[in-house]
Amino acid sequence: MNIWLNFLIDSLAFGATFIYGSTGEILTEKAGHLNLGIPGIMCMGGAGGCLVLNMVGKIGLPPTMIVILGILGAVLFSMLCGFIYSFLTVSLRANQNVTGLALTTFGVGLMKVIMIKLDATVYLVGPKEYYRWPFAGRQDSLQTLGILFFLAIVIALIAGYVLSKTRVGLNLRAIGEKPGTADAVGINVIRYKYIATCIGSGIAGLGGFYYIVDYMASQEAYLSLEAFGWLSIALVIFALWRPPMTIIGSTVFGFLFSCSSFITNIPGITVTMAMKPVLRMLPYVVTILVLIITSVRNKRENQPPASLGLSYFREDR
Repeated sequence: MNIWLNFLIDSLAFGATFIYGSTGEILTEKAGHLNLGIPGIMCMGGAGGCLVLNMVGKIGLPPTMIVILGILGAVLFSMLCGFIYSFLTVSLRANQNVTGLALTTFGVGLMKVIMIKLDATVYLVGPKEYYRWPFAGRQDSLQTLGILFFLAIVIALIAGYVLSKTRVGLNLRAIGEKPGTADAVGINVIRYKYIATCIGSGIAGLGGFYYIVDYMASQEAYLSLEAFGWLSIALVIFALWRPPMTIIGSTVFGFLFSCSSFITNIPGITVTMAMKPVLRMLPYVVTILVLIITSVRNKRENQPPASLGLSYFREDR
């Protein structure tokens, strides 16, 4: 396969990790909550899915059941983290930033404890081929365009449709902008915040699971997962809080992040070890530029929800 086509496909596949994380974070932020626990939630999703695969892989279930159970394990573990975050920030009104950072620390640490005890020959070797259908067995980048990759695209498109075209999406956006007004017209603010955060966390957790089991398919992949959680949060700004835009943004991020690896395969180009960390900074530089541009343009539709990061006190409305 042509090196540039291979590079593009790999960027698409790598970017699916960010699609999951940023789409989940967008749903949470639309409810008015800045969840800095996304890196930890993605780690827990990856660990949860691998834990379930490690359990069911010894039973000898059909491939379809293994795929479904692995996805459910990742979603349930990450949704549990989302519920904990919601309880602390919605019910107890704890500081969102501190809670998110604590959740990240907890999730990353617990993931390492879980992953180090699992048998990679059980949760990785066999299931990897099932998740990579229909391109399993290929030796190029197409092998990573499997079930979880296409699921990421579908989820981003559905999330965009729900937010922009349905009453549920309208209510959720209203809560993120003015929760007091939404509460006054009969919208259950607390319920929406819980549901949006838990569903968003479940989606984000799939990103960690996809990265470990499908894209990298490596026993050590979980060690680098936390950094991609932070990039997923940054991508929310790049995507301007629109889930379908995460598909484009994640491809760009995947392209920029993969530059340091693929550029060395281009004839006539030499990349020193000192240059690779600089190339890995490109996604963050692009995010800063996008943030500057959106701030200068100051269009309301390109700005975050007005109540983002603020706890809602019903007594104050």
